[in-house]
Amino acid sequence: MRSGLSLGAAFLAASLLVGAAASRSDAGEPSTLAPPQSFAGIADPEARSAAYFTELGKVLTHPRCTNCHPAGDRPRQGDEARPHQPPVFRGADGKGLPALRCASCHRGANFDPAGLPGHPIWHLAPAEMAWEGKTVPQICAQIKDPARNGGRSPGDLIAHIGDDTLVGWAWAPGRGRSPALGTQKAARALVEAWVESGAACP
Repeated sequence: MRSGLSLGAAFLAASLLVGAAASRSDAGEPSTLAPPQSFAGIADPEARSAAYFTELGKVLTHPRCTNCHPAGDRPRQGDEARPHQPPVFRGADGKGLPALRCASCHRGANFDPAGLPGHPIWHLAPAEMAWEGKTVPQICAQIKDPARNGGRSPGDLIAHIGDDTLVGWAWAPGRGRSPALGTQKAARALVEAWVESGAACP
């Protein structure tokens, strides 16, 4: 085991090894996103805009996103979206309670020998951005609402979804976890097309 891992990290690593799941793509689920130009045949601009978001919804409802946008204060993990083990909770800043911070186990990068995901700023999405269990239309309405999206405009979401490196982790999640569909670049193209077409919801 890598030197410097805390006891909490070792416990979490063991839990992840026991619970590692097979990739969704191995089970035959589509692994790509349709590009914006594939919707050119939809004549109605509002319907076409809604179609862009529906396609993006395949990413937003994937476990790589919903596990960190949970309905409660406890993150989920794995492709099965099981409750996080060991039990951890959001905390005031989204980075865990004082007794067990996210960074106690989640370091700057994935640690694949133990199946441990990582990123320099690992944390939960703000509680107002929770969308676990919601439909794609519900997520669309929420993601357009500045009170529930971190104060972002639709245009701000292009960079957030398309460039943010923690969001980008969803496409490179490490061993035992299926990546989000497509690529971050493909998701950015869909968000751009959605915004530029009026940001209509399905």
